[in-house]
Amino acid sequence: LRMNGRDVYRFASRVMVSATEEVVDLAGITLDDIDVVVPHQANLRIIQSAARGLKMDMDKFIVNIDKYGNTSTASIPLALCEAVESGQIKPNDTVLLVAFGGGLTWGAALLEWQVEPTAGSQLREAMREGLYALAQVRSIIRRLWRALEALLFRPRYKRHKAAVTSAPAAIPEPVEVEDDPSPPEVHEEHEEEEERVLTN
Repeated sequence: LRMNGRDVYRFASRVMVSATEEVVDLAGITLDDIDVVVPHQANLRIIQSAARGLKMDMDKFIVNIDKYGNTSTASIPLALCEAVESGQIKPNDTVLLVAFGGGLTWGAALLEWQVEPTAGSQLREAMREGLYALAQVRSIIRRLWRALEALLFRPRYKRHKAAVTSAPAAIPEPVEVEDDPSPPEVHEEHEEEEERVLTN
């Protein structure tokens, strides 16, 4: 299995432009109406090539490939989440998601970002943060317990190991192999008897 990188690069640059133009046309807006572009984070050069093909400023593109590399299917959700948390995506922004992938498939979607924090979502976020804090405390307690256990029981293990390794290993005595005392005639008789058995 071998990938032709040059052809894939050309394909990806081309379809990211065409998919964007098609979805913008279907939505009845222009490229200038797009506030933020969240592309598939496969390759920075592909993203830059798509920006040139669309004649859009790279400042509108969310790029995090320098931090995570190509995260495949997760690249757009990760970049979208980071952009919301950093304030790059704000309520009422028009957001373009555009991607290509395995099997040489591609797609694009336009969103009007109207997600605002509610009391319920803020409570869930606080509960999640609390659970993370509890997990960190539990992790610290477990590490301390393991360290204490090692301090208390390590000497006994060392003594046991020393007792096992201090016993000298028994070296086997060399065994002398004696010559066969049978005269050569006995061997000849055995060979003749074996030939008789085989021929019968």
